[in-house]
Amino acid sequence: MAIALRIDVDTYSGTRDGVPRLLTILERRGIAATWYFTVGPDNMGRHLWRLLRPKFALKMLRSKAASLYGWEILLRGTLWPGPEIGRSLTDTIRLPIAAGHEFGVHAWDHHRWQRSVERLADDALQEEFDRAFSLLAEIAGRAPETSATPGWRTTERVLAMKSSYALRFNSDCRGAAVPFRPRLADGRVLQQPQVPVDLPTYDEAIGTLVADDEAFNAMLLARLADGADHVLTIHTESEGGAKATLFERFLDAAIAEGHAFEPLGTWLDRQPPPQPGRVAKGMVPGREGWLAVVETISSHDGGVAASLIPERHR
Repeated sequence: MAIALRIDVDTYSGTRDGVPRLLTILERRGIAATWYFTVGPDNMGRHLWRLLRPKFALKMLRSKAASLYGWEILLRGTLWPGPEIGRSLTDTIRLPIAAGHEFGVHAWDHHRWQRSVERLADDALQEEFDRAFSLLAEIAGRAPETSATPGWRTTERVLAMKSSYALRFNSDCRGAAVPFRPRLADGRVLQQPQVPVDLPTYDEAIGTLVADDEAFNAMLLARLADGADHVLTIHTESEGGAKATLFERFLDAAIAEGHAFEPLGTWLDRQPPPQPGRVAKGMVPGREGWLAVVETISSHDGGVAASLIPERHR
């Protein structure tokens, strides 16, 4: 089976150190992926105030965040504004693009989007996305074809806003790995397909679904063995950092079992025509706070299948 591989680049350090490291890991195995870049200021350290929330504090403890990400990432932007990633690390961002990998917009200010997406005025929301889209297009020399919102924090307002851009597809939600076209509350069906992520990320799974690193790899391999389609998200800050060797072991084991990895766009091209589906607020085990989940997906025979339990039904 082919697994759609998505790489999120969230921080300055993840760009500077994780992008080249992950690119080397993939090139050694002939793997291409879809890279989603954050290009504005790195203010991710401002998430530390969330330690006042028990669920977030527990997540930081069980994932051993200090050793996973390093203090440079955890404190970036706390005392003064963080560096602008795209302007500072232009050549590094160009590396996977020049190597022929698919690329797209992740964020301008990753922290601001995660914390404020529901509160931002329409023009401010548009500006957040447009600044990221424009700078990434300038860096790459061509417009990005895809996007993925930070932390899967997406609303119908976001979906409608992004529909005005020439994006081939988006990956803004979690759920079964079945592409769909979002149906809004007013009945409109957007043409840009969504590619949901179904497999858990490392920081979600460790300490909740599995006890340790080797169990994490074993869990992923067991899920891949079901013969279904899957979409996996990794991060330059973890799989391109402290968990790089763990990720290499996973890749080698998966390839040995006959699996292949490819960009989301390539994977999408091989899927049946996307049917209408709804996006709702929901929860994912191991992740603090809400995120967008696939509420329902219309199948070819007219049936409806729930992929995750929306928050209001929990």
